[in-house]
Amino acid sequence: MELNSLYTELILEHNSDKRNKRLLEAFTNEERGHNPSCGDEITIQAEVVDGYLKDIGYSGHGCAISQASASMMIDLLKGKKVEEALETIEVFLGMIKREISDLDYLEETLEDAFALQNISNMPARVKCAVLAWHTLKEAVNK
Repeated sequence: MELNSLYTELILEHNSDKRNKRLLEAFTNEERGHNPSCGDEITIQAEVVDGYLKDIGYSGHGCAISQASASMMIDLLKGKKVEEALETIEVFLGMIKREISDLDYLEETLEDAFALQNISNMPARVKCAVLAWHTLKEAVNK
């Protein structure tokens, strides 16, 4: 199977998997994000305990890329120290902006979210892919 097909399947799998698409019963941080160019909307909730992202959930609506990206981000960052999560967010954003090109480093650091690497070739979809990441960053920086 071609690598692009595997990445497409991974995006579709995360889009349809709703385990991370939920509101949290207890949260310490919340932020709403909106992509006016396509209408994607997301609310990120995080429960930060002792400097760790104990739990993260999201709600909202949008295209498969925005929803899959949010799910991948939560799988990757849940349980990490806030500082480490913020560093990982910068790696993801650097990948999308083509500022980081070491594919082995990106794949190791971003796990499933590495599947979104080629989104940088689709300018209309970049905002979809980064919406959840920017929204979580804003939520934990408050």
